Amino acid sequence: MTALDRNQTGAENLIPFAITLDVGSSLENRTGSWRSERPVYVDLLPPCNKQCPAGENIQQWLYYAEEGHYEQAWREIMVNNPLPAIMGRVCYHTCQTACNRAQVDEAVGINAIERFLGDKALEEGWKVKINVPKSGKRVLVVGSGPSGLSAAYHLACLGHDVTVRDAGEKPGGMMRYGIPSYRLPRGILDGEIQRIADMGVTFEQGVTVENAEAALEEFDAVFTAVGAGLGKNVNIPAGDANKIMDAVTMLRDVEHSGDAEDGDKPMLGRRVVVYGGGNTAVDAARSAKRLGASESVIVYRRTRDRMPAHDFEVQEAEEEGIQLRWLSTIDSVDAQGTIKIEKMELDENGFPQPTGEYEELPADAVVMAVGQESDLSLFEGVEGVDVSRGSVAVSQQMMTGRSGLFAGGDMIDAERNVTVAIGHGKKAARYIDAWLRGEEYVPAPKHGDATIDRMETWYYSDAPQQVREKLEGARRSGTFDEVVQGLDERSALFEARRCMSCGNCFGCDNCFGVCPDNAVTKIKAGEYEFKYDYCKGCGVCAEECPCGAISMVPEDI
Repeated sequence: MTALDRNQTGAENLIPFAITLDVGSSLENRTGSWRSERPVYVDLLPPCNKQCPAGENIQQWLYYAEEGHYEQAWREIMVNNPLPAIMGRVCYHTCQTACNRAQVDEAVGINAIERFLGDKALEEGWKVKINVPKSGKRVLVVGSGPSGLSAAYHLACLGHDVTVRDAGEKPGGMMRYGIPSYRLPRGILDGEIQRIADMGVTFEQGVTVENAEAALEEFDAVFTAVGAGLGKNVNIPAGDANKIMDAVTMLRDVEHSGDAEDGDKPMLGRRVVVYGGGNTAVDAARSAKRLGASESVIVYRRTRDRMPAHDFEVQEAEEEGIQLRWLSTIDSVDAQGTIKIEKMELDENGFPQPTGEYEELPADAVVMAVGQESDLSLFEGVEGVDVSRGSVAVSQQMMTGRSGLFAGGDMIDAERNVTVAIGHGKKAARYIDAWLRGEEYVPAPKHGDATIDRMETWYYSDAPQQVREKLEGARRSGTFDEVVQGLDERSALFEARRCMSCGNCFGCDNCFGVCPDNAVTKIKAGEYEFKYDYCKGCGVCAEECPCGAISMVPEDI
């Protein structure tokens, strides 16, 4: 029997006709003379997964969540990110910006579901067990911010003995001393850190690592993740320096004052001006309002559309009565606290240019929020380490020029936010683990992209995103209570079920049901295979796949 005979559709009355065909070698692998391509199941990379700086398998944990398997969903998150309750609050969720569902109605509220799962884990007391033998290797992590915590967690999961040293009184780094409690409640932060400590990670607080070379003599490897805890200076003439402070110091003082309601609050006065346009500037202005300022004003030299702060934070600030002065820069501050402001205008390239027009603005305090940098003094005298422009150079394996010394988070040249830092910590742990074993970690190649043009979106009903409630602006501006509330279980479940499972089969049975030739075999729920002896290659299965998990490929491939 020829190959053509073996691959025909199985209709006996067609065999004689097939045998008489004058076919060339290009048809030898076809099931029948009518088929030029065949369907295959594919696994593609969802846009949410691709966009996540922490490398979460978002689509997978959403699948577990929509089935009500909350602990399994949480454990899937924990494979990549040890701080889901924190991330569900402070992550800027670029995954939702990339979500294909946004082109149908609204993006899936991934961030809200992650928070729900993270909070549930804390409520239920879910723990992470280490299932690998001890390696006998000791690793020091310098810094207990998001990158350091992530590295410590993943290194512990890999069997290493991990110590975290940090100069702060409590662990958390800039999450504790830079993010106000109305965005990140301290009970949530403490709970997620305690889980890592319960895994056997040792935390040494109030300890400054002054020299990385000395640390390498004590440990087998060192990961440095010192956050951007130093405010940058701006040369502004000031008659009374006591009226000027940097935003990082101000926010740290708020944290040191306890909950900023019972402790000694920073004394800022009634009129506070914050200079800057980033998220730190917004946090400083909103915190000043909560500390009793009747007027809290942000002065920024560009327009709102060029403001680096995220839109939702600016909107929340405006709801709380924060004033924003666009196209303005501070020229000087006199001894009485009066600020001289120069109006700016944007040139054809979008850069602010002085106009020579001035006005005065009274202020009891001026808070500078014009950028932050890391303290890199621990690298002084360490041979091979290249430090320039406020960051340390690292290889693709995140190692500095000194063997065994790694760096990540705010210390290296990359975007600075909590999610990116957590991703750095995870990657660094894998590189460090491989290096300790005398190997080199090579990330697995990524699948092709799951684009919306592959999908049949009409299968997805119009189901708008569930909205998280907020405290009203006037009510919240006088308290450090958490502003954004979480979803209840019903809403979280509904939101998880809005996921379209882009590019990956979720077991809808469509291919099984629409095939006119019974060429699809259902092995079990969510698992199918094609019987090519029966398939004509009509492509109906691919056309009717809601998630685009079937591709039609040329028969000669």
